[in-house]
Amino acid sequence: MTDRAESPAADAAPAETTTDVAAVDNSKIKGALLRYRVMAWATGIWLLVLCTELIVRYGADVNSFKWVEFVHGWVYFVYLLMAIDLAIRVRWSPVKAVLTALAGTIPFLSFYVEHIRTQEVKQQFDV
Repeated sequence: MTDRAESPAADAAPAETTTDVAAVDNSKIKGALLRYRVMAWATGIWLLVLCTELIVRYGADVNSFKWVEFVHGWVYFVYLLMAIDLAIRVRWSPVKAVLTALAGTIPFLSFYVEHIRTQEVKQQFDV
């Protein structure tokens, strides 16, 4: 009459599943961080292209690059999704998540915020 809590096999099973869950979470965080980083750079680049397009449109009266606004809008939308995905996975405060999302609206800021957030997540989660 052995008790399950006393058997070595019963003790080993929960420890293995706990380790597997932690490994999966870190891999999901690593994936979310990579997606966020790619979209932060893409958003920053398209925002600079948009600024150039606006300068050309209003400075030189050239209206042939209106498609840039459309592309930047969709790239920024995907950036928002990736920033929210990362914020949920790493449990950022709502203020930090909103500030990270708004970084894609100011030229060059998305590059800086991406660098800061990447360092924070890498230090916190060892990814």
